[in-house]
Amino acid sequence: MTDFTWSDLDARAVKMAKVLSADAVERAGHGHPGSPVSLAPIAYTLYQHYIKHDPADPQWAGRDRFILSGGHASLTQYVQLYLSGYGLTLDDLKYFRGGADTKTPGHPEYGLTPGIEITTGPLGQGLASAVGFAYGQRYERGLLDPEAPAGTSPFDHKVWVICGEGDVEEGVSSEASSLAGNQKLGNLTVIFDANHIQIEGETKIAFAEDILKRYEAYGWYTDEVSFIQPDGSYKEDVEALAAALDKAEKVTDRPKFIKVDTLIAWPTPGKTNDPSSHGSKLGTEAVRGLKEVLGFDPDVDFPVDEEALAHARKVAERGLEAHKAWDEAFAKWQAANPDKAALYERIHAGKLPEDFNKAIDELEAGFEAGSKVATRKASGAVLNALAAVMPELWGGSADLGGSNNTDLKGAASFAPAEYATTQHPNVSEYGRQLHFGVREFAMGAITNGILLGSDTRPYGGTFFQFADYERAAVRLAALMEIPNLFIWSHDSVALGEDGPTHQPIEHLASFRGIPQFEVVRPADQWETAEAYRAFFTKDNTLPAAMVLTRQGVPTLAETAEKAREGVRRGGYVLVDTEGTPDVIIMASGSEVQWAVAAAKSLAEEGIKARVVSMVSMEWFEQQDADYRESVLPADVKARVSIEAGIAMPWYKYLGSYGKAISIEQFGLQGDGAQNMIDLGITAEHVVDAAKASIAEAR
Repeated sequence: MTDFTWSDLDARAVKMAKVLSADAVERAGHGHPGSPVSLAPIAYTLYQHYIKHDPADPQWAGRDRFILSGGHASLTQYVQLYLSGYGLTLDDLKYFRGGADTKTPGHPEYGLTPGIEITTGPLGQGLASAVGFAYGQRYERGLLDPEAPAGTSPFDHKVWVICGEGDVEEGVSSEASSLAGNQKLGNLTVIFDANHIQIEGETKIAFAEDILKRYEAYGWYTDEVSFIQPDGSYKEDVEALAAALDKAEKVTDRPKFIKVDTLIAWPTPGKTNDPSSHGSKLGTEAVRGLKEVLGFDPDVDFPVDEEALAHARKVAERGLEAHKAWDEAFAKWQAANPDKAALYERIHAGKLPEDFNKAIDELEAGFEAGSKVATRKASGAVLNALAAVMPELWGGSADLGGSNNTDLKGAASFAPAEYATTQHPNVSEYGRQLHFGVREFAMGAITNGILLGSDTRPYGGTFFQFADYERAAVRLAALMEIPNLFIWSHDSVALGEDGPTHQPIEHLASFRGIPQFEVVRPADQWETAEAYRAFFTKDNTLPAAMVLTRQGVPTLAETAEKAREGVRRGGYVLVDTEGTPDVIIMASGSEVQWAVAAAKSLAEEGIKARVVSMVSMEWFEQQDADYRESVLPADVKARVSIEAGIAMPWYKYLGSYGKAISIEQFGLQGDGAQNMIDLGITAEHVVDAAKASIAEAR
């Protein structure tokens, strides 16, 4: 922006934002008032002068994206949405942190409040996911309009972030910020609110580094504005902030980090620069004092300066003008690029290509029953088959591409050309092969951001053991109900000699415990291919994990016949008997082979065993009661589960007489196949358990 102006009405709107924030927390009785009070002029400046947005259409494709990384300061954003005309009302502010039906919860929640781009609250993740928003914008531009000069494409937009000390203290922000610098994401601007206060008091006890030097070392452009004047006085110098933002906007080859030195809760009497204002209501006297200082009647709650509000709402007129200009540019682009326009229409609508099923069908035509293929390898084949028809599909791994089989053959790596390497010479800023380095948490947060900030479909891979490092990002994906795809290989003690540090035990149970998250563990090539088909075609938009083997597993003749229908239902009868079975054997992943082998052994002894492949408990639970009963009939009490992890998730299916074959200890150092034998993951063990369960169930 070059024509920054600041009127008395702007100043009055900021004062109103401060008192509305204070009143909202006071009425709720709890919250974080200090930052919304002191951030008001910064947020107002962004919403009124810098962020390209249309309050009448919060989902406008051409908008800039704003992310409040410090989600505890949610009123900072809610008040600006109210002032800008997003449909939030004064009553919504009064109902801050109210009941389950509030539009103004304690932390911003995606899908609940118009104008909120992502759920934030767990510190650091907003900033990290903002990097993903910037990734997604650049890749989508490359798909649709790669030749347009910078700043001229309808697919050019900016990503704005406000963060605080807690955000940059969390390690995930460092992981993601390092990647942002490496990627030279010039469309990303972060404003760092340096108020030097957190819950335990002044931050210097735990955070005394030079943050600007840190970000400079990451390859970011940095600048600083201080509202604390040299003489110790305080001035909310929005002109200086605007000058810094104008200067930063001229930098297009690096992300921008602008530090603003503030005093929390300014100018609240007795609470300014006081740690208590961070996470507790200011108190009646302090709020009265704030109102008096700012020229409001202290006896009036939630005062509205109608003239200032009308002035602030004019941002909607500017947004409408920007939207119309974008529509014209977009129409010209459509006319000039009919093929790209058709691609945009499809991916923006979230539709799959016409050849989606054909790509999987043709891959499956090459599967051979009896062959031995690791499911990680099968997964890689499916990804490459889909990539050929889904240009929106892109992703990578946390330095494990070859091990996870997440590499896309022939794909350029997503990076500036200067970062080409001997191993990855094919590099493009619009490449579709991602390299996260050993940064699992950032990978999860960034792919969340890509998914939310673009029309593309990302994935990220690592070893299952190290999925714990990205668990917080997985949880947010589940909370937001967004279809992020997590690819986790090396799923059990069968990975072998890397030893117990790399062998997941509790992980299947742990991730199955996350609500709205789907854990998928296919048994062979057929189930792997069908798991991907089901994931991309299912009705819901929940995230899922593909949990895959390192070791080869047999391609089963039974799955060739039944996987397409069975996998999408989560659990299905893989091997059956005539009449009512004597025992039901349930398994997932690599252990399905032992369930099938055990059933054959039992049949030789005249014992009828049904084998159920439980590819995904979550998908199975989504089926109706009749289907679940048809797979696991209640009158068959003898049951066995076999899975190379702790047994906890299986007890709901085992009943009173069931036997769990599981691993209830950490792994072993040694050959993977021998590890499975030593820990009892064998067909022989299944046979013994089945007989014991039958005996007890009689």
